[in-house]
Amino acid sequence: MKFDGQEIEVQELSIRLPFGRKPSDITDIAGCGDYIVYVTETREMEPEEFDGFAMNLYKSRDWLKGKGGYLGEGRLCVQVHAPGRTYLFIDPSGGDYPRYVARLG
Repeated sequence: MKFDGQEIEVQELSIRLPFGRKPSDITDIAGCGDYIVYVTETREMEPEEFDGFAMNLYKSRDWLKGKGGYLGEGRLCVQVHAPGRTYLFIDPSGGDYPRYVARLG
């Protein structure tokens, strides 16, 4: 798939998801809309690391910097997961924190 003139490899999620804008933590995700989710990469975490991440979504993360964005009717996302936890789909829209977040599970 081409994005900003560059070829990127994505995996399209089989369902559409609503995204919350600038949630402070995982309990604050109030999604709206219905977007195609394009996963550009997956970040696996240990449960404790995931819990810390999910409870501090406003915190800057170097590994998110410059990623994400809109693509047609969808969003380019980093999938974040840990064993026994929900899946989070993060679209930082070029920033370095989870600006838009959807959850599954």
